[in-house]
Amino acid sequence: MNMTIGKRIALLRKEKGLKQEELAEMLGVSGQAVSKWENDQTCPDISLLPQLASILGVTVDELLSGKRETAPSVQILPEDQRKDIKEMMLRIIVDSADGDKVRVNLPMALIQVAIECGIEMPQLSGSEALKHIDWNQIMDMVSRGVIGNLVEVEAADGDIVRIFVE
Repeated sequence: MNMTIGKRIALLRKEKGLKQEELAEMLGVSGQAVSKWENDQTCPDISLLPQLASILGVTVDELLSGKRETAPSVQILPEDQRKDIKEMMLRIIVDSADGDKVRVNLPMALIQVAIECGIEMPQLSGSEALKHIDWNQIMDMVSRGVIGNLVEVEAADGDIVRIFVE
């Protein structure tokens, strides 16, 4: 059975430790409006969806569909099952506490060349959330057959960074 958007809003709100009135205040609507959403009597206005999703810590797509964006689990592949580095992608997901969502997809071959040549890559070093990532270590892990969700960090300010290789 699929969960309705109302039930999903209620579940996510409770996961965040918010009361209906608190969520309502944050969105500039009445507590009764939130109650009606959660009881599937009405749906939130489309203009509220980005802010609602941000408050609840999901994307609008996740809020509407219920499908959470997940990174693949970590695996260490035997040598005979490893892809060539030229066929692999580094994916970086940054979800800031402010609601900004950044998605970066870079070929691993590009990362490898940049590291070997000492080239600065603003996609990797320009973000405060990515400043302390050791890219040489990431590259070393991948060259040894490690793939999947390599780094997942939630900063004190609420920013969430995930780095995975596939």
